[in-house]
Amino acid sequence: MAGTPLPQRGPIGDDDRSGPLGRYAAQRATGALRGPDGCVYLHEGAVYCVECPAAPDIGARLARAGRLPPECWRRAEAAAGMTHQGGQFLLTQGWLTRGELELCQLAALLDAACFVLPPASGATSFTPGDAHWLGVIRPVGAAALLAAVARRRAQLDRLGAWAAADGAPVVPLPAEQPDRPPLTGRQRRLLAHADGARTPGQLAHELGQSAFCTLLEVRRLAAAGRVRVSAGLPRRRPGAFREERPGRDAAAVWHLPDPGVLETAAPDVALLVRLRTALEENL
Repeated sequence: MAGTPLPQRGPIGDDDRSGPLGRYAAQRATGALRGPDGCVYLHEGAVYCVECPAAPDIGARLARAGRLPPECWRRAEAAAGMTHQGGQFLLTQGWLTRGELELCQLAALLDAACFVLPPASGATSFTPGDAHWLGVIRPVGAAALLAAVARRRAQLDRLGAWAAADGAPVVPLPAEQPDRPPLTGRQRRLLAHADGARTPGQLAHELGQSAFCTLLEVRRLAAAGRVRVSAGLPRRRPGAFREERPGRDAAAVWHLPDPGVLETAAPDVALLVRLRTALEENL
């Protein structure tokens, strides 16, 4: 994945709790609530699984931890069948204990929920009766899950000045100041695997660890001057256009875009974007 920036959403309040997830939870519905960022599975109004491409799933976490080979995870999915009892299959085979499965399932659920919830009302669909193959392991109340997501997003918002690091390659910087706070174990592991090419999201999948916590730690590292933050050029708007002059031999004239439509206030960056746009349109 190129990166795992969190979707831009407002604070989670009463209006959000009365949205799609809140409505189906109040109805004690069973099925799958799908949105643009992932899928939420409910059983009698409680959430028991959240799937999101941005966050490593349970199988990836167990595999990277050396606890369960990927082929065993695939066997459980194949054995789940129409009864959706893949989790029970893992337990009966003795590959995991109940506590291990519950702990990993809850961690993966909360991590994915940070990127999926709250779903926008106009961008969701609900399929009654649709179930996840793993089955119901440890369901979580919708209100409690939304509150947990809100607390996590608030943590990330406090480091919003370093949001540019979310989707950019993690490039470690030398520690030039000896009085800097010591690194945590998670931060040391991230920096050890940061090769200057992988984004926080790619590192999370490579390490099989929380995508949200990876974003949070990378922002903390950026704030501490331990990793480089490269904002890059802003997304271009409708740009240069070609004006054909009348007459067979008249040369076409290229017009650069108005700098007022660019998403930046920096004159140097605006000029670079205008030049880039002109080159793109002329090729």
